[in-house]
Amino acid sequence: MKKHLIVACCICLSLLNSYAQISTIGIPSPKHEIRAVWLTTIGGIDWPHSYQADKQKAELREILDHLKTAGINTVLLQTRVRGTTIYPSAIEPFDGCMTGIPGKDPRFDPLQFAIDECHSRGMQLHAWVVTIPVGKWKKLGCTQLKKKHPKLITKIGEDGFMNPENPETANYLTNICQEIVERYDVDGIHLDYIRYPETWKLRVSRQKGRENITNIVSKIYHRVKLLKPWVMVSCSPIGKHDNLLRYPSNGWNARTTVCQDAQQWLKDGIMDALFPMMYFRDDHFFPFAIDWQEHSYGRFVVPGLGIYFLDPKEGKWTLDVIDRQLNVIRDLGMGHCYFRSKFFTDNVKGVYDLGCRFNQSPALIPPMTWMSDEHPQAPSSIRLTNGTLSWTSSSSDSFISNNRNCAYLLYNIYASDTYPVDIEKAENLIVTRFMGNELHVQEGLYYAVTAQNRYGIESEPCQMTVSTALSKNAMFHSPKAQIVSNSVELPFKASTLDADFIIIETLQGRTVSVHPYKGNHLSVRHLPEGIYAFRSLGRKGRNHRLGYFSVKRH
Repeated sequence: MKKHLIVACCICLSLLNSYAQISTIGIPSPKHEIRAVWLTTIGGIDWPHSYQADKQKAELREILDHLKTAGINTVLLQTRVRGTTIYPSAIEPFDGCMTGIPGKDPRFDPLQFAIDECHSRGMQLHAWVVTIPVGKWKKLGCTQLKKKHPKLITKIGEDGFMNPENPETANYLTNICQEIVERYDVDGIHLDYIRYPETWKLRVSRQKGRENITNIVSKIYHRVKLLKPWVMVSCSPIGKHDNLLRYPSNGWNARTTVCQDAQQWLKDGIMDALFPMMYFRDDHFFPFAIDWQEHSYGRFVVPGLGIYFLDPKEGKWTLDVIDRQLNVIRDLGMGHCYFRSKFFTDNVKGVYDLGCRFNQSPALIPPMTWMSDEHPQAPSSIRLTNGTLSWTSSSSDSFISNNRNCAYLLYNIYASDTYPVDIEKAENLIVTRFMGNELHVQEGLYYAVTAQNRYGIESEPCQMTVSTALSKNAMFHSPKAQIVSNSVELPFKASTLDADFIIIETLQGRTVSVHPYKGNHLSVRHLPEGIYAFRSLGRKGRNHRLGYFSVKRH
């Protein structure tokens, strides 16, 4: 027995050593993967940076455009801040982040605006609800809660906290989540700080403490699922669940320290996903990532990465730390989540560039198969006319534009230079969670469309008709539609053409690289397999699409 234990430990240590050394080695982008950011509103540290509504809207659009380009498909937006909200709540006052004055109405609904903007980009929005902390003792959120529910609030130092040992705390927080889910078409409820404060003097047993927190989680989960079962319920536990056999948590973990029994919540089916705050590195990261993955019980675990440590003011991390972590957790079949959005979009130490390279293809949110196994009906009659792809919506599509409570269908669009389009290949996915049935696309490719329900389950694909596909087959033998391995042939450059550079971009419009327009061929050895467009760029900023090519290697 001891011999076997030693061998097992050696294998584990060898695996961890390999993970510690791993770098960007071209692990293919999977078709299904949660890629998220925490978008913080407290103090406007991520958003907004203005108190003017028009500027706030423009700034959020710009942030979401950057996130979309980097392959992010999930935005965790801080919605309940500190006993305050960013939407017009009947329960709590407005947070001051929107107007500079706590309680003041910003004259628009920031949560609804964010939902609409995310959905128009094919992204999910999860309402991030800070649960137990309610802010400074004399600030608006805390003072109003004290007046209405004095027995629910406890003072620790200068801050107020909801009392997890009072059963009414679970009811109150459940009502907050119910208000959001009933009124808004959110894709998820994300619970933050769903635990005992680390400064709380625990007077009950650890087991009883865990039961208190679990009771809150259970009530919220079942209420949300009763209202809209497709809404994903998640939380952000402490990054280390508990001590491991060979790797202690050094006194800071979820289960023992703050009574947050997150892995048990997955096992008991009262949590759909975890976003553990794994703001650590090396042996404080890799063994605990494996532990989360091994105890996921078929649900989603999405490690939160502490990219704020790349900022010299926050820490001394180098980019290779995040590089290795991204590759390891993808190898483990887990998603990734950045803390926080501004560090990512500000490209601190090149982390945004890394994210763009890492996510070469879009990804769908994995389906919640434990909630439903019903596949939606496929769309029909796909057509491509003058660059417009259209299809007939599924008969089961129940979307009504002014009804936010319906479980409507979404559509995913795939493109390929071969027929039929293989929808299992991530590189063929070009548009996700599309809400219409008409889209402007590139000519000369084959297309397929699938319907997707709110649980993330896809239909069979609707492919172009055989006659349409065969009529387009000749286009793939023209100079502008090359199938290449290592280099692409460039069109002849006339002396009068204002074109100094060649831009290579994905079918989603993301620039991959820029090269001088010289010679007859351009090396594409650095590109992964997939379909790309290339265009010219002149000194005056004018650009023209020259064609497209497909990189295939054997």
